[in-house]
Amino acid sequence: MKTGFDNEKYLRIQSQHIKERIAQFGDKLYLEFGGKLFDDHHASRVLPGFKPDSKLKMLGQLKDDAEIIIVISAVDIQKNKIREDLGITYDADLLRLRNEFINRGFYVSSVVITHYSGQQSADRYRSFLERQGITVYYHHTIEGYPENVALIDSDEGFGKNDYVKTTRPLVIVTAPGPGSGKMAVCLSQLYQENQRGIKAGYAKFETFPIWNLPLKHPLNVAYEAATVDLNDVNMIDHFHLEAYGKMAINYNRDIEIFPVLNAVFEGIYGTNPYKSPTDMGVNMVGFCISDDEVCCEASKAEIIRRYYTSLCNLAENKSTEHEVNEIALLMKQMNIQKTDRKPVVAAHERQRSSNVPCAAIELEDGTVITSETSSLLGPSAALILNATKYIAGIPHEIKLIPQNMIEPIQNTKVGLLHGHNPRLHTDEVLVALSMLSLTDDNCRKALAVLPQFEGCQVHSTVMLSEVDRKIFKKLGVELTCDPN
Repeated sequence: MKTGFDNEKYLRIQSQHIKERIAQFGDKLYLEFGGKLFDDHHASRVLPGFKPDSKLKMLGQLKDDAEIIIVISAVDIQKNKIREDLGITYDADLLRLRNEFINRGFYVSSVVITHYSGQQSADRYRSFLERQGITVYYHHTIEGYPENVALIDSDEGFGKNDYVKTTRPLVIVTAPGPGSGKMAVCLSQLYQENQRGIKAGYAKFETFPIWNLPLKHPLNVAYEAATVDLNDVNMIDHFHLEAYGKMAINYNRDIEIFPVLNAVFEGIYGTNPYKSPTDMGVNMVGFCISDDEVCCEASKAEIIRRYYTSLCNLAENKSTEHEVNEIALLMKQMNIQKTDRKPVVAAHERQRSSNVPCAAIELEDGTVITSETSSLLGPSAALILNATKYIAGIPHEIKLIPQNMIEPIQNTKVGLLHGHNPRLHTDEVLVALSMLSLTDDNCRKALAVLPQFEGCQVHSTVMLSEVDRKIFKKLGVELTCDPN
């Protein structure tokens, strides 16, 4: 696929910029990390060339000077909040994140449980972590946060929180998801460090919106589409405009909270080192775009994908009509149509002619392959077979999996496992191909081309099963479905 982002330049200049920010404050820098540290697939989709683990690789150049604090809200623990992209709870994801960081050579010093007000579920989780040798701290709910600055900036506010002991000059504060209280942890630590005579600073690492691109640049609009559930809205940073006479883009929550942050900084230091919320950021992504047109097209495609995702979530009662309408409005503003996505058009055309659920895939060379539901295969399973045959140069009329092998699998699914759908899913097709590849050259060829699915675009006229969705995700395919 075409690339529009210089990843090597990003790794180089981003780490250098963070080093400069550490030096600005003296002893210690608390760096709040928004978004995902090592699996940022949104960024890799809208910035072709950006690697999902780029931020972690960049921090790898600083890991001897860095330690990581992972933050989780007691409220999210109590609610068993789910990380939707992985289907696991935040408390389980915290352990996954910690293990990933440690396996990559990072020092994870502690966990902070925020919004604590005596929840028994938080106490149990703390005991569970401590039995594994993990240091855990509590940060309490502060009445009137963030507006009640007088209380916040006092011994009964930030001073009431546990002091998180850190030993390195760069402290990375991250969390399983948004709303965990990362910023409050950073500010609480600034207060506590100042009480102990330690010069500490704060900075924020948010990839989006990209501050030095126009407000309605497709990259920034795609971020709005990705965060409609959070009601994030991109705005011109009027504090930055007033201070420097230059346009900069931020989002509503950071702009709205800045007067409060300003008062907190003045309470701690006597003065605020930042003149705008944009000043707090250290993001250099906007300087590493190598082909703006490629990134614009990728961002528009992402907005369409987000629209279909919101439609399917609404059908499953996981979102609201408001979210669907907000993305539809963004599409209208950007003059984007659902039909701009080639697989959508192809899948619908085949369904009109066959009158059964269909699917389509756009391959790297621009070729679009379609499939339809049969008595043996679902549309996604048939699509994988059709596409692998095309890529591998196998004639379409050749049956990779003979019917006499499919039928016993169906009998097991329905007769023995009491399933209702006899058709093979994508995982079952791939297992069958793997078995047949021991003796069949065509099956070997079909399996060998699976890596070429990465980055391809797929659309289905029906919502796929969780199994099929996961297989496409593992193949690196970008999937959309009609909400049927």
